[in-house]
Amino acid sequence: MLKQIEGSEAVAEAVALCRPEVVCAYPITPQTHIVEGVGKRIKNGSLENCEFINVESEFAALSVAIGASAAGARSYTATASQGLLYMAEAVYNAAGLGLPIVMTIGNRAIGAPINIWNDHTDSMSMRDSGWIQLFAETNQEALDLHIQAFRLAEELSCPVMVCMDGFILTHAYERIDMPTQEEVDAFLPPYEPIQVLDPDEPYSIGAMVGPEAFTEVRYLANDKQLQALRLIPEISNVFKDVFGRNSGGLVQPYRLDDAETVVVALGSVNGTIKEVVDAMRKDGEKIGSLGISSFRPFPQEAVYDAINHTKRIVVLEKSMAPGMGGIVDSNVRMSLSGLSTPVHTIIAGLGGRPITMASLREVFEIAGEDRLPRIQFLDIDHAAVEHEIVRARHTRRSGPTAESILRHKAVNPAQKG
Repeated sequence: MLKQIEGSEAVAEAVALCRPEVVCAYPITPQTHIVEGVGKRIKNGSLENCEFINVESEFAALSVAIGASAAGARSYTATASQGLLYMAEAVYNAAGLGLPIVMTIGNRAIGAPINIWNDHTDSMSMRDSGWIQLFAETNQEALDLHIQAFRLAEELSCPVMVCMDGFILTHAYERIDMPTQEEVDAFLPPYEPIQVLDPDEPYSIGAMVGPEAFTEVRYLANDKQLQALRLIPEISNVFKDVFGRNSGGLVQPYRLDDAETVVVALGSVNGTIKEVVDAMRKDGEKIGSLGISSFRPFPQEAVYDAINHTKRIVVLEKSMAPGMGGIVDSNVRMSLSGLSTPVHTIIAGLGGRPITMASLREVFEIAGEDRLPRIQFLDIDHAAVEHEIVRARHTRRSGPTAESILRHKAVNPAQKG
């Protein structure tokens, strides 16, 4: 059934259709509407046999989900930004214990300075925790990925993050094809835990493991991620059979057949990239794009197969590793090991800065002329940066950088960025 609905509300309805038994979360922008929506359904009885547990922090939220999952309950939570950092210890514990928890990340920048808008820094901070990370391009895909995530998590006994861009998706209203309960039930079987705390068959979950076995445990955690590389496209194909639409998978190629320049990205920005690709194609430019749907596990073979023929690659990412540069970029480079194809990084959209078609087209055209530097920051205000570098160099008590940049922009409001 088609609905004009907010992204968060659509995800809340999708989660409810998956029949979770325990939901726990602590409010943090921009994910709050999601768990509010699930909570309302529990309170009004439309979501039956489910308990919403109020907690005092994000760490407690995931800790409750861990306990509930270990006891055999289908468990769900959500968070963003500093909330994800606050539950970091529990994030690693959930993965290490092999518990099939599903968690929504309403992607948001991490401070300092304080910023509530979208980028991918939060999810990237937990990329090596052992969770599967699926990124949504649209609200329809965000809805679909949650339904797939429960099945994937429970088949592997491994936690899954569904990452959707804060505000850009969570607070946007779009037309959504909402599945029925019968369709979801046909796709997602009742939860049968692989491990469960049972007084009749007692054993320990979370035992101490010393050097004699820790390597083997971690090896098997990696093996589980490799299993996911097979299961993710399989589940996506089953989803298509049941619901009649493509959604998820490992990668999403777009106009790649003869592309000499390929743009690689995660999340909602892929929609804007496709618009630019279409416009440039009309002008005869040989350009295409590759959306990464599964960031963890990273689909190295699928990425290689999709873009090994191209002349150049531009990785556009909404996060960065200070002192290193691109994060997605390094994964793409590993996928192309042995090839001499140049890979360029564009850092864009940090802290919610708009990524416009005009700016993208400009850098893509420069890339096509082989004039793009190794790393470029999209629409950065170089004058403000240089002003701050000079000021800090000549002033011992230079104060906080963030406030200085804001003052400079207030004095020079016409400057770009």
